Amino acid sequence: MSDSSPHARLRDDFDRGNPVWQRIGLWSGLAAFVFVMVLPAPDGLSPAAQRLAAATMLMAILWVSQAIPIAATALIPLAIYPLLGIQSAGDVSQAYVNANIFLFFGGFIIALGIEKWGLHRRIALHVVYVLGGSPSRIVLSFMIATAFLSMWISNTATTMLMLPIALALLQTLGEVYAATETLASGRQEIQRVLSRLGTGLMLGIAYSASCGGLATLIGTPTNVTFLGQWGQLFPDAPSVSMGEWMPVFLPLTCMMLFSSYLVLTWKLPKHLGEHNPGRSFFSARLRELGKPSHGERAMLVVFVVTALLWVFRTPLQFHNSTTGESWTLLPGWGPWYESFLVNHFHADPVIAKGAVHDATVAMTMALLLFFLSVRTSKGGRERLIDWETVEHKMPWGIVLLLGGGFAIAAAFNETGLSAWLGESLARSLTGVPLPVLVCCICLMMTFLTEFTSNVATVSTFLPILAGTAVTLGVDPRLLMIPATVTASCAFMLPIATPPNAIVFASGQVTMGQMMRHGLILNLLGVSFVTALTFWVLVPIMGISLESLPDWAVLSVDR
Repeated sequence: MSDSSPHARLRDDFDRGNPVWQRIGLWSGLAAFVFVMVLPAPDGLSPAAQRLAAATMLMAILWVSQAIPIAATALIPLAIYPLLGIQSAGDVSQAYVNANIFLFFGGFIIALGIEKWGLHRRIALHVVYVLGGSPSRIVLSFMIATAFLSMWISNTATTMLMLPIALALLQTLGEVYAATETLASGRQEIQRVLSRLGTGLMLGIAYSASCGGLATLIGTPTNVTFLGQWGQLFPDAPSVSMGEWMPVFLPLTCMMLFSSYLVLTWKLPKHLGEHNPGRSFFSARLRELGKPSHGERAMLVVFVVTALLWVFRTPLQFHNSTTGESWTLLPGWGPWYESFLVNHFHADPVIAKGAVHDATVAMTMALLLFFLSVRTSKGGRERLIDWETVEHKMPWGIVLLLGGGFAIAAAFNETGLSAWLGESLARSLTGVPLPVLVCCICLMMTFLTEFTSNVATVSTFLPILAGTAVTLGVDPRLLMIPATVTASCAFMLPIATPPNAIVFASGQVTMGQMMRHGLILNLLGVSFVTALTFWVLVPIMGISLESLPDWAVLSVDR
């Protein structure tokens, strides 16, 4: 079945890329692969690690140039790792069924259920109706609604939802003022104001779609990539849960939203005049929706329960890295359930210890949607989600891309390439203050992902940063988490993210406007992430700034 939606056309454009650039990338990737393969092995690098480096060079160049589809590049480990003797086929394939892939998979099924019943549209219109009014408040309301939705559904889908609402509002404003303003000078002033409002709305939607995903582990594929690679690289390390992630990065989302709002609205007028149709426009759209359907109500319950189970699975604790003391603010249901398994189901304590994962919650609630049915407006009954919808709308390419990233991480760890690269990089970084190092890594990631896929970039760099951290004797989370988050803080170019590309295609934003505003937000994002790493991440996750944790041992050192 052909898909002529704007989302599909945008996806096709990204897959095609530039033909000349693709040919250059294809031959450059093959040349780099052969070159690394025939080089004399450096001291301390195993033959398997050298072959892995060659394969990674090939994949990185193919990802950047999109010489073949990005998802197809992610399948290369399944073919080339066994053929080069890097890993067995069984070991490689395990990375593609990682628990964190099912966290993304289950979360996306829930998001599709929300979209199917239109709950996301009602939430967005309610937020904009309540907060809208003046031009700046209209922009703020769109940004808040977009960011909230993007925490749970894909930033592309969120942008595609909010964009038509914003464009319809701008059209309504233009029609009202064109009918009421007779002076030419007045019409010119109105056009100037509406142009500024249009720019603020478009960029506000794009930027808040990217910022919202930072707040949750499922909000953006880069976060899921980190989660999977973390378990692959450091299997003995404590897991990173939604309850630990959100207290750190929900404030980051709020800070970025407020900063974006100030940057985008400081030139907007305080009022649109006596004929402001803003609230009446959204009130009319809400009346068109009618009363919430049974499906919307059911999806709201599922959504709220899922979010609560994610947030409160693990205890929320604060740690003092100096004294080693910790305080539990909120107990989690996860430890209680593990005890329940041992005491009542007589489960093996070792198995029960890691039985419950955020992916468990995601898949349980996603499966529930296939069982539950609701009454429809036509009198029949319908399941909350059906497999045809999942099969058609699931971004299978992202699923494969996540698996490819996890395969790279596992191979980097197993062959010792991660440790070797980390040692090589650490020699040049010895003596650099840790905050400066984190800031430099954040700068590199945010500007690099202006031109490259953020998931592919994170997949490539996280194993290297893990090895660097171990060699420098610092907790790997101090380098890996900031790098992951700032990979989603690319705001300057249309090609940086799908939301940027979508709003740029609306014609309401020029390249210069996006670059000027985006540069400011790129730098603010780097500053905020660096500060939150040391002020919030360290105490919440119990990270020591003085020593390397016992579990931070790569396979080459085992």
